This record gives sequence, C-alpha cells and structure tokens, in this order.
Amino acid sequence: MNETGWRGSPEVWLETAYASLVEGGVEAVRIQPLARKLKLSRTSFYWFFKDREQLLDALVDRWRAKNTDNLVARSRAYAETLVEAVLNVFDCWLDRELFDSQFEFAIRSWALQSPEIAVEVRRADEARIAALAEMFMRFGLEPLPADVHARTIYLVQIGYISMKSDEDISTRVRRIPDYVAIYTGQTPETRELDRFFARHNLLADAPAVESAGMRVLPGAR
Repeated sequence: MNETGWRGSPEVWLETAYASLVEGGVEAVRIQPLARKLKLSRTSFYWFFKDREQLLDALVDRWRAKNTDNLVARSRAYAETLVEAVLNVFDCWLDRELFDSQFEFAIRSWALQSPEIAVEVRRADEARIAALAEMFMRFGLEPLPADVHARTIYLVQIGYISMKSDEDISTRVRRIPDYVAIYTGQTPETRELDRFFARHNLLADAPAVESAGMRVLPGAR
C-alpha cells in the first residue's frame, strides 16, 4: 500500500467531515472522531489539512459549489418558456446531486452559531435570489415583480428545508404543477411536465405520476 493509502486522502477526510456535519452538526466535525471513523491516525489528517479550520473552510466551499453554483446554473439553463425555466430550477429539489437539502440544513444550523458562516449564508441567499430574479426578467418581468417571484420560489424551498418537511415523492410530484402555476401565473403544458418528469425517471412511476398534476391538464393521460 502506498503512503497516501495509509493516510486516506483529502476527499476521504472531507467526505467523512461532511457526513459528520450532516449527522451531528459542526461540533461533530473534530479531527480525532473523524480519524476514529476512518480507522486512521490523527496525524494522518495533517498531511492534507493544516488544521480543523481549513477542513471547515473546505466544507463551506463544497456547500457553495454544490448548492449555490448548481442552483444558479439551473436558473440559467436553456428554456423555451418560463414554465420550463422554473422546472429547470425544480431539478434541484428532486436531484440531490444538484442540491443537497441535508447539507443546506446543516450549514444553516451552523450559521446560527457562527457570524462568519451567517455571512456566507446571506451571500448565498442573495446570489440565488438574484439568479432567480434574472431568470424571470429574461421572460419579460420587470425587476421588482421578478424579485418577488424569485423570493417566492426560494423562500418556500428554504422553508421546506428549515422545517425538515417530510414529503414523499408521490406527494411532491402531485404538487409540482400547481406550484409552477402559482410561481409563473401559467398552467404548465403536458409536454413540459412530461420532459421534466422523464429526466427524473418519474414517468415510469405510474401511480405517482398519474395521481399528479398530469390529470388536471387537458389531454393528460
């Protein structure tokens, strides 16, 4: 086994720190407990990170890239209609690879204890809301109503996360068309919903989809 194998890797330490943060909060992210989980020596940690603060900074960087950068990217993804643009953003709520709600909750909980992390969260909120507002402006809304629409989408989702709302996939799918209609003022067309559900492999889940908003749309199956 090579030297790196004996000590782990930056990714292994960071992944274990992430799991500890999500499970137990920032106080659980300590070098010795992480080393025990990995069955590595405490000194192995220092091959990859200067100290605990550098590890915590790496966690914040990971959260920023995962949740903020992906949400902003989805708000800018190509869409023919405003409904499709909003459904692009909704990808984040159904795909943990795009937006990690548990990570979001853990960071926001940490922010209650740390003024520095609270600043990071405020910056993220501002960037996300600005990106959503820009999305609405691309489809003709003036800045103020675009900002209000953006806040409506964003604050509802953050409310879901903060309340740790336990919503099964069937219920979530059933509510999506009405959420989109409220956020955009437009009734989503069947083809728009079809594309959205298909990329999340939900069209194969007949009970979930057939009980969803599909049935309230003209021509829906």
